[in-house]
Amino acid sequence: MTTIADTWGLHEGHFWLRGRHPDQPVSFDAATGMWNVFGYPEALRILGDPKTFSSDTARVLPSLEMSSEGMLTQMDPPTHGKLRKLVSHAFTPKVVADLEPRIAELTRELLDEVADPDRLELVTDLAYPLPVIVIAELLGVPGSDRHLFKQWVDRMFENTQQFSLVNQSEEQERSMAVAMEQFKHLADYIGEHANDRRRHPRADLLTKLVEAEVDGERLTQAEVVNFANILLVAGHITTTMLLGNTVLCLDAHPGQLARTREDRSTIPAVIEESLRFFSPFATLGRVTNTDVELGGQHVPADRLLMVWVAAANRDPREFADPDVFDPSRVPNPHLGFGRGIHFCIGAPLARLEGKVALNILLDRFPHLRTDPDDPPRFIPSPSMTGVQRLPLLTSGS
Repeated sequence: MTTIADTWGLHEGHFWLRGRHPDQPVSFDAATGMWNVFGYPEALRILGDPKTFSSDTARVLPSLEMSSEGMLTQMDPPTHGKLRKLVSHAFTPKVVADLEPRIAELTRELLDEVADPDRLELVTDLAYPLPVIVIAELLGVPGSDRHLFKQWVDRMFENTQQFSLVNQSEEQERSMAVAMEQFKHLADYIGEHANDRRRHPRADLLTKLVEAEVDGERLTQAEVVNFANILLVAGHITTTMLLGNTVLCLDAHPGQLARTREDRSTIPAVIEESLRFFSPFATLGRVTNTDVELGGQHVPADRLLMVWVAAANRDPREFADPDVFDPSRVPNPHLGFGRGIHFCIGAPLARLEGKVALNILLDRFPHLRTDPDDPPRFIPSPSMTGVQRLPLLTSGS
């Protein structure tokens, strides 16, 4: 069976995209000094037990020249819950549903601006600008600065090598330094806007973060900046990958594409299966707080675990025919948005953006398909699966 990975030459590290399954659900990788978790029940256990498996991975990583204050993805209870609550109101079902007209308006405007009637570059033309404008408007920063965000975020994730705790090569140190430099650009940018909100409050999320109190104290500047950065980066990159991956999945399965065109009520299920089959964030990091037995292995305390949710989403112990793209599978308890207390807070928004954009794409382009002479270009990082560039043909000829 030819896979999407084979057709387009995805990163060799993405073994799950090639129908391969690991021999063990949990194993130690001496080359990187980390434990890899590939199994679904093992991943589910880890993500659901923050007391045993901490999100504070920074404590076992080489020193990074950046503050982790307010870094929601690195936090454990009770601090995590208190900070998450500060923005949870912005992603309630009603608030997200009310954004649908704006998402549809932006989608149509962006597609109207495409210069060539016969071609579309999905990432540049739609999949990147749509979610970044939406999250920027929620935060209160100019969506027109999206070229800056893209420049910084692309460089953050340009490393092609798997991170190692053992072999800290010059190349790894260079890649980390580049990533930190880009993060600093983004932090300085958000910091300027946060300072402005202190002087001139507005009805936006950034103002709410600046004015928020936790246990009677205002957030520090670093907490505000890092919190906002997570929302801005995660708030767009997930949807960018989700939309590109879903289009690729449908393109690779013409029968399913035809069914989706015919019955648009299937789009939410198509998106969920895309999240399982072609998971955007391939891995999540956790640290053991105690010695633990996991997947038949003894893992000591203070060890870094790489939870490969993308591989777990292909675990045959949980999913029948895991290497088959099947939007009709019920249930579909994939881990594409994580699980537990760190379940993606923006998941409802990402799902809505994907549904609206895909509907409009199918309405507008009856012959949408990939260009065999102009292949997609993928994010080079082994820990992410998504397109940086996706040229599509739109005409029938």
